[in-house]
Amino acid sequence: MRSLGIEGAWALEPKVFPDERGSFHEWYRGAEFREATGYDLSLKQANCSVSRWGVVRGVHFADVPPGQAKYVTCIRGAILDVVVDLRVDSPTFAQWEAVRLDDDTRHALFIAEGLGHAFMALTDDATVVYLTSEGYAPEREHCVHALDPELGITWPEGIRPLLSPKDAEAPTLAEAQRDGLLPSYADCTAYYEKLRGEVSD
Repeated sequence: MRSLGIEGAWALEPKVFPDERGSFHEWYRGAEFREATGYDLSLKQANCSVSRWGVVRGVHFADVPPGQAKYVTCIRGAILDVVVDLRVDSPTFAQWEAVRLDDDTRHALFIAEGLGHAFMALTDDATVVYLTSEGYAPEREHCVHALDPELGITWPEGIRPLLSPKDAEAPTLAEAQRDGLLPSYADCTAYYEKLRGEVSD
């Protein structure tokens, strides 16, 4: 796994083995995950979303603890997957990284608890599957507006973003911070250390 510029975000770039029948690749390996993060991925839920061209989902995040880590890949079509550091007082607070996930390279992205996640569908029927460390809990779920100029995410040109009504009404980063919705870097790093401690016990 390759560490991105934001602590807690890694990209997996697996070797794909094509032949006349199709292809094979390993999109998750527990030992490699533990080597990168220092802990195991606790799987509580697996999700699948299908989006038409131009759909933007996110920027979603959850209260920490326990937050909701995500391990994401695109099994059909292509998306621009974005991780945003929403952890107040983080050295990379408000910074973002974008990774193209598609059904050709078969890359995957891990997003730790406390980080925000969003993506744009670059094709019709873009199909995204993701493993999560916690189940969906609406009372702990939050969103920052994906088109917030302060975040300045560079979405692909020539595509009109299509957001759900809920995501379109999401607060800006400044509003979410003012209202105390954002996780703190201290809480997040303490939680990561707790997860690492459980592995060594």
